[in-house]
Amino acid sequence: MSERKVDPKLLEILVCPLTKGPLRYDATAQELISDRGRLAYPIRDGIPIMLVDEARPLDDGEAAGEQ
Repeated sequence: MSERKVDPKLLEILVCPLTKGPLRYDATAQELISDRGRLAYPIRDGIPIMLVDEARPLDDGEAAGEQ
């Protein structure tokens, strides 16, 4: 499966559904990261899955928000 890109304009308007805070894009893992919510939302076939039940919890190192 090839790596897909998420539309930058879409990334500007998406927020974490739990915290309503900003998200950062992890292209390698194909996830949107909510540092505040400590969750990673998957991107499947180029579509962000913005459901808290589908998100995975972040480890302490991942939630640091390396930017």
